[in-house]
Amino acid sequence: MRWRPVTVSALAVLTAVGFSSSLLAQNAAPPTAAAVSNTSNATKDPSSARDFSGVWTQDRMSNSLTEKGTEAPLTAWGKAQLSANQPAHGNDQTLASTDPVHNCFPPGIPRLYFEPFPMEIMQAPGRVVVVFEYDHFVRYINTDGRQHPADLSATWMGNAIGHWDGDTLVVDTIGFNDKTWLDRVGHPHSDALHLIERLRRTDHDTLVDDITIDDSKAYTKPWTAQRVFKLKPKWEIIEFVCEDTYLNFNDYQKKTVGGPVK
Repeated sequence: MRWRPVTVSALAVLTAVGFSSSLLAQNAAPPTAAAVSNTSNATKDPSSARDFSGVWTQDRMSNSLTEKGTEAPLTAWGKAQLSANQPAHGNDQTLASTDPVHNCFPPGIPRLYFEPFPMEIMQAPGRVVVVFEYDHFVRYINTDGRQHPADLSATWMGNAIGHWDGDTLVVDTIGFNDKTWLDRVGHPHSDALHLIERLRRTDHDTLVDDITIDDSKAYTKPWTAQRVFKLKPKWEIIEFVCEDTYLNFNDYQKKTVGGPVK
């Protein structure tokens, strides 16, 4: 792994019977064209406000979709699933984790937002593409007016279509399988999961995603959560290799004030 005195890009939490986070160093790169062209406040320029291009990372690390002091409106089935799920991260870490990611399955959406790696958003006519550094997962959001296919097959990432509501990108995703968690603590979902995301730039450097979770098998009513991302114009998505990440974790602990991030 290449450690250089440049901007840190991401933290990798790899937990398998004690695996923890490690840091990948980013090679400084020139600001993206989007970052150069954007004004200091994206909301002042409509074209800039709709341009999400660039590399983004979590504003605040967390393991749960729910904020402290709040609870998801679980059904009896949902409560049983949450109780049975054994996390593999943070203070809830167990040696017998049932976390799908811990067992090498894809995180799915919105769980991918909790992996401490950046993501890059690229926009083209009729499509928004999100490339995640973590395992290089790619999410396609079609914005060309198409609807969800009638014969949709269940997948890890679901089928996403989007449209603009002013400066907000509204993303509608269905067609999930039931093999992932919503977050790291184990909030469950069924294959009836329906996600509505509203993404907007509240300022040039901040992207807010308001997420509505609608799954009548797991939850008694739709509920909302929020993820916030910060723009990193000098970062690049780099190669992700678990072995390199793990071997450099001890170096990261020595360099980080306060110890490892959970």
